[in-house]
Amino acid sequence: MAVPKKKTSKSKRNMRRSHHALSVVKSTECGNCGTRKLAHHVCEGCGEYKGRQVLDVAAAQA
Repeated sequence: MAVPKKKTSKSKRNMRRSHHALSVVKSTECGNCGTRKLAHHVCEGCGEYKGRQVLDVAAAQA
């Protein structure tokens, strides 16, 4: 079994983990109702996508 010969320093360990950070989720404001939504997704508040009604939100909530 392979065993490391030397202890990995904090610097080397942290440099390896430098790409493990979480990225911020980008959200935009819906042009119709003003709620926050993910880009290129249907708005959950009003059901619009690219200026046209795609979902009937009132029927989905009932």
